[in-house]
Amino acid sequence: MNPTENKSCCTNAIDASLRVPLLALFGGAAVWLVVGLVLGLIAGIKFHAPEFLAGCPLLTYGHVAPAANDAVLYGFCIPAALGVILWIFARLSQNPLALPLVPVVAAHLWHLGVFIGTAGILLGGSTGHTWLEYPRAAAVILFTAFLLIAVSAAATFGWRREQTLYPSHWFLFAALLWFPWIYSTANLFLNSNQAPRGVVQPIIAWWFANNLVFIWLALVGVGIAFYFLPKIAGRPLASYGQALFGFLALIFFGTWCGIPQGAPVPAWLPTVSSVAAGLTLLPLLAILIVTVKTTCCANVSCKGGSFCFIKFGMMSFLVSGILYVAAACPQYSRILEFTWFGAAQTQLQLLGFAAMILFGAIYYLLPLVMDKPLPLPKFAKLHFWLAIAGVLLFIVPLAIAGVEQGGKLADANVAFADANAVALKFLRISTTGQLLILLGAVLFAVNIFIMTIQWKLGIAKTVIAYIKSPLETSEVKS
Repeated sequence: MNPTENKSCCTNAIDASLRVPLLALFGGAAVWLVVGLVLGLIAGIKFHAPEFLAGCPLLTYGHVAPAANDAVLYGFCIPAALGVILWIFARLSQNPLALPLVPVVAAHLWHLGVFIGTAGILLGGSTGHTWLEYPRAAAVILFTAFLLIAVSAAATFGWRREQTLYPSHWFLFAALLWFPWIYSTANLFLNSNQAPRGVVQPIIAWWFANNLVFIWLALVGVGIAFYFLPKIAGRPLASYGQALFGFLALIFFGTWCGIPQGAPVPAWLPTVSSVAAGLTLLPLLAILIVTVKTTCCANVSCKGGSFCFIKFGMMSFLVSGILYVAAACPQYSRILEFTWFGAAQTQLQLLGFAAMILFGAIYYLLPLVMDKPLPLPKFAKLHFWLAIAGVLLFIVPLAIAGVEQGGKLADANVAFADANAVALKFLRISTTGQLLILLGAVLFAVNIFIMTIQWKLGIAKTVIAYIKSPLETSEVKS
């Protein structure tokens, strides 16, 4: 627990300054999460039932699959993470949010950019680069909105009253710098009128995808977890030294990963990528040690609350990292490449790690910001169990399908169609997991929308009462 924080009027002022920006960020994020999961469910069904919605050209698998992934990442994970970062920076700074109007405008810009980008993909305007499918207009809007929120966060950090830096600062401030760098670089190279040709294009695309999904989400998720785990457990973070090592090793080794073993590029690139992926086990081990030491024997009941979400998210991060390293190992990549195994690792990083940590953080901080408890706390607990069951039923079958599919593809006596057909039974099970995750996301959105409506009704009642109140008259004495 950070000793500088206390239940004072200062804390109430901090939370009040964040109320409107966070509602704008979280409300839109909840909508896009549901939209993305619905599109993902459609994509999952269409893969093993191609006749499903076959008459709608907008909902072909090639349209809905990237639109679903981008809606979850850009529509939910990034704006929700930015809202949590603003709250953490304000709390650790012991100062109200700086430039509070800027994140409100930026939040609406961000959601507009996601809408334009998602519509562009569904209408066939995708750029074709993984995680960078949004057309140029949407990319410019997203970049501008992110910079505006980052300016507010940086100003809050710069005007802080509490000068002590915590591990959460390292991870989260690095994330604020990381995204504009990788997003602008990838768009300038790949979506410009003078895009490079040949093998340079896929190299840049792999570099961006690795830095966005693996590094940026790791910085945000671990940074948020390192704030909330000690705070909820009521004890300090276990080891600042190991946390610092994990942070530095992650951003140094992790950025070299992402080049597939079978890529048609100079041989030294996949080799360096494999070595770097193996070295990322070091930061994973350091983060595991810090997490276990901080949460071990903590006197916190785990019955579906924020602590449970964040602990499960950290376990998913470690498992996802191990799967990532396994896929980069030359011995295993010969079997796992071009299978569902990569999709399983990516979805575990998105839904099992980042989304679960963000759910736990939002369920913890939103009642504090709104100064009232969750309207439906049982929905939050039910959401936890639905999310766990959904992630397991979604990810585990996909990973098994990848292994089975890879084994068949490696056998020259098995036809390509037969090798792909092996995965169909696992894909049907994973669709059930997607449905459970979607139901949990609906419960999450309902809680946020009810809190938003209650807040707006409260403001409306206050304004009406003020209008109806009699005017004060002053007596003039002669």
